[in-house]
Amino acid sequence: MTSAKVAVIGAGILGASLSYHLVRRRARVTVIAESGAGGTATPATFGWLNASWGKPEPYFRLRMASLALWRRLGETLPGLGLSWNGSLTYDLPEPSLRAYVEQHAGWDYPIRLVDGVEAARLEPGLREPPALAAFAEAEGAAEPGPAVQMLLAAAGARPIPATVEAIAMKGGRCVGVRTAEETIEADLVVVAAGAGTPALVATAGAKLMLETTPGLLLHTAPLPPVLQRIIVGPGMDVRQTLSGTIIVGSDFGGSPVTGDLLETLRRRVRGAEHARIERYTIGQRPMPADGFPVVGFLPAGSGIYVAVMHSGMTNAAAVGAWGAEEMLTGRRHPLLGPFGPERFS
Repeated sequence: MTSAKVAVIGAGILGASLSYHLVRRRARVTVIAESGAGGTATPATFGWLNASWGKPEPYFRLRMASLALWRRLGETLPGLGLSWNGSLTYDLPEPSLRAYVEQHAGWDYPIRLVDGVEAARLEPGLREPPALAAFAEAEGAAEPGPAVQMLLAAAGARPIPATVEAIAMKGGRCVGVRTAEETIEADLVVVAAGAGTPALVATAGAKLMLETTPGLLLHTAPLPPVLQRIIVGPGMDVRQTLSGTIIVGSDFGGSPVTGDLLETLRRRVRGAEHARIERYTIGQRPMPADGFPVVGFLPAGSGIYVAVMHSGMTNAAAVGAWGAEEMLTGRRHPLLGPFGPERFS
């Protein structure tokens, strides 16, 4: 369906990627996002691009393919804010860490165990290198802000800052979206609205089970380079952005624990002794009921295409490319096969 009119609800990383790939296929795209470019969840994401936690294997294959597509996007769109320095993971008991590496290496993932000497060489910034860690050399990060802005700019899309009140339907098929100010006509509607997705599809008579889990990120003022890799350690996930900011993450237990995280960072990372908090974010991570992405038409024949998941950053490249193809040609990529919304019917 070339030259289709598509309304994309949401301007986070999934909405931006879908918009970019839809425009490349000559669709006419209108992006509607109350929060503007970036959305609400994407600015509060860690930005880690990985297939580390892709279980079972079909989900691992989807994430691996998306990493390859991210690399291709980076070549097409310089300035996306991508880096590929690998990660060191050591937040698991030794038996679990060994099993994790063995399983993923068996799937041809470039990952291996390293001892304390090699961990110290790979990441000199760690004051206390782990005695055993998993080094995943193909992993990287995307800076959420630059990535979203670049994809939207390449799509020629400026999000309309409006609240979508309902998806407009006629005869069981979408005909557009309604805001307080207007009805925007569309042949297809994409719902990439994170935690807001269930309420939006409900206006079209559809149901989607979704939970949210809060994640805390501490963002420091920019520092000189002190970290080379993404670090996933006990009580602290940390990486340094291309602009020098250090992002430290943990699950959110109900009250901001920025002081504890800051002290952990200062204690564990050489060169971060005088790091200071610039801001912190608490993001609501959208998690479908079974923990896996929901990508596809909901319901079938409605013209409503849903894309909601955690991790949106890792999966965005594949979901954008293959979601656009499915919407406009009807062809569904085999790696998306297990992740349609019909599995909840």
